[in-house]
Amino acid sequence: MRFRHWCLVGSLAFATLSPCHAQSASITLPKQVKAGSPFSIQTSGSGTAVLYIVGFGQVLRRDLQLGDTASFSAEDIHDAGHYVAVLVGQSSTDNGAFDVVPSSPPANLSFLAKPSRLPVSLHDGISGAVYVFDAYQNLITAPTPVSFQLSGASGITQTRTVETREGRAWIQMDSAAKEGAAHFAVHVGDISSTRIIQQVPGDPCALRMSARPSGQKIELQTEPLRDCSGNAVPDGTVVTFTEAYDGKQTTVDVPLKRGIAQAELPAYNGAKISAATGVVLGNEIHWGKQ
Repeated sequence: MRFRHWCLVGSLAFATLSPCHAQSASITLPKQVKAGSPFSIQTSGSGTAVLYIVGFGQVLRRDLQLGDTASFSAEDIHDAGHYVAVLVGQSSTDNGAFDVVPSSPPANLSFLAKPSRLPVSLHDGISGAVYVFDAYQNLITAPTPVSFQLSGASGITQTRTVETREGRAWIQMDSAAKEGAAHFAVHVGDISSTRIIQQVPGDPCALRMSARPSGQKIELQTEPLRDCSGNAVPDGTVVTFTEAYDGKQTTVDVPLKRGIAQAELPAYNGAKISAATGVVLGNEIHWGKQ
């Protein structure tokens, strides 16, 4: 009597018996594949089979003869991540996994800088963060050197080099001592990105005023207001003049015009006159008789 060997084909729910003519199917996978690069998967065994590559929102299929090599072009897989390969033969299956990693060199940057406007001479006042991507918008997680440069109206350039961690790098820098637009740039290899940071004068550093008679009034005028780095305080900054006399107090708020503030107050003998802007107090003037 002659015996014939049979094999169970298909899933448990739809299994059928077929003669065992094919050898077991198996695949040999690469450990890693760069995104956007061609690659191949070697199969072994005999008979026909179907190879599936399953990834993020993507399934690739190849019909082949076992023992052949399944080739994939550079356009087949762009997204970095973990992929599963399943080989379904006539009598057996095999599966495995491999990783698709970002391509190189870096091709795109996402650069965030804040704030867009800040006072001069502020320690660690400017923050920058950059994310590095390949040509297919995959975040490059391998350590990558990033150069940050901050240059302003003073002509001084700050440069720092930081290595990315998990695809990102960040830094803090001081604002310049001189007001004006600063160029905050980041360079990774041959690609770069620039943001503009407006550096404005800080708070007034000192306030001095003078007084002179004008009929029944006192004319008051401040010296040009500057911050502690010598930058002119912008027009519109409010200066408050206060006159105290005989238990009464008169207050006048005046915005700077062309860097100075002017006001008129009644000329009372023995009056005390002061000026202030923000938290800065000016000199005090005692008018007339004491």
